[in-house]
Amino acid sequence: MSLVAFNNTVLRDGHQSLAATRMTTAQMLPAAPILDELGFAGLETWGGATIDSCLRYLGENPFDRLRALKKAAPKTPQIMLLRGQNIVQYTSFPDDVVEAFVRANAAAGQDIFRIFDALNDTRNLATAIKTVRSCGKHARGEICYTTSPVHTIEAFVKLGVELEKMGCHSIGIKDMSGVIAPRIAYNLVKELKSKVGLPITLHTHDTAGLGAAAYLAAIDAGVDAVETSITPFANGTAQPDTVRMLALLEGHPRCPKFNTAKLQQLREYFTGVYKELEKFTSPANERVDSDTLCYQVPGGMLSNFRNQLKEQGMTDKFEQVMAEIPYVRQCLGWIPLVTPTSQIVGTQSMLNVKFGRWKNFSQPAMDIALGKYGRTPGPIDPQVLKLALEKSGQKQIEGRPADALAPRMAKLREELAAAGLPTNDEACVLHAMFPREFSALYKKPAAPAAAAAPAAAPAKASGPVSRYALTVNGQRTEVTVAELN
Repeated sequence: MSLVAFNNTVLRDGHQSLAATRMTTAQMLPAAPILDELGFAGLETWGGATIDSCLRYLGENPFDRLRALKKAAPKTPQIMLLRGQNIVQYTSFPDDVVEAFVRANAAAGQDIFRIFDALNDTRNLATAIKTVRSCGKHARGEICYTTSPVHTIEAFVKLGVELEKMGCHSIGIKDMSGVIAPRIAYNLVKELKSKVGLPITLHTHDTAGLGAAAYLAAIDAGVDAVETSITPFANGTAQPDTVRMLALLEGHPRCPKFNTAKLQQLREYFTGVYKELEKFTSPANERVDSDTLCYQVPGGMLSNFRNQLKEQGMTDKFEQVMAEIPYVRQCLGWIPLVTPTSQIVGTQSMLNVKFGRWKNFSQPAMDIALGKYGRTPGPIDPQVLKLALEKSGQKQIEGRPADALAPRMAKLREELAAAGLPTNDEACVLHAMFPREFSALYKKPAAPAAAAAPAAAPAKASGPVSRYALTVNGQRTEVTVAELN
């Protein structure tokens, strides 16, 4: 068998899982050329919560980030995480908005699209897959892995076969909560390999301490790629560390070759970045938590969710809220916990703890029961469905949710033109998903020029100088970056 490929997630899932998605573009750029030279099969740099964070917290244009990272790391394919019909939000969008988003993303430099649906409803993936293919880019169909009475290896393999028929170029096993056991990983990869003629990638988190062992088992089973990060944005609720995985694979016939000195340099650099983001980090996200095997909250949500509970004055209720999650998940049809369902189930669990079960029925949770997010893997609890029907006054829908949505792109252009804002596809899709934040991006006063690298970073930036154009708080800013040697 060939050497296993490593994708690196430090610039997306690493900081989303451990630092509430707060790493800035300026903090990423000095490391990007080194990552580009190391031989990773792909760099996950975009999608997930990064677009929301850029606009809401960092005052950045996320498309500028993508262009800057593509310029800084031109050789390695850029990877993004796309929530199917939800794009990078929490609700379904019309087909024309999904198509425009993919086209704009591809034009800005995206290479590989990890496309998933929170319910594993493939109807919600079709438009994105078709559009990615039409742009000449790589569509990686994701299988959201979870455990429940209705989630079996046979069911996951059937989903993989369907994704291949839909035109995906590769298949990803997305273990967002880090709950896949090594033997299950081995068996699932083996079965997929026997039924699907596409490359297979395993993506997991080390939240429950299983991640590295699951990777080893999957590699033995023939998985084509695994996804790792860079310490300190690794392990815990993030992906296993790259150096750690290389050590575990030492002597293995499929162990890839990396420049360990460069990996150590990156570790030193990102240690400085981690210190700068320390108010968004938590020791609780860095340790092994076997309770995850029960409540199955994904790594990318935990760091953000702890912050949200703190804002609600419910820090002391964390364990109670976590214990409520499996109950809510079962009531809503054993849905996998991945964005947006993880946030929806987490919020409903918080409301149940605060007010009593279903006393405050959130609209998104109600919409899942009503079929507005798609087909759930299992049946909705009859009493919960009855309550949703009564409170909403609506009927449960059976078809693809997006079929009920009218095209929006023309209307979005009109709204932006009336507000004196850009009307290109990038602007339209950001306005569709984050209207207030996108408008604020162009109305804020100019911010001080972003620093090339955080002052706390111990690694010295003494290599070639590059310049990148970024939009920060509505102002076009030239960022000069001296690359790491």
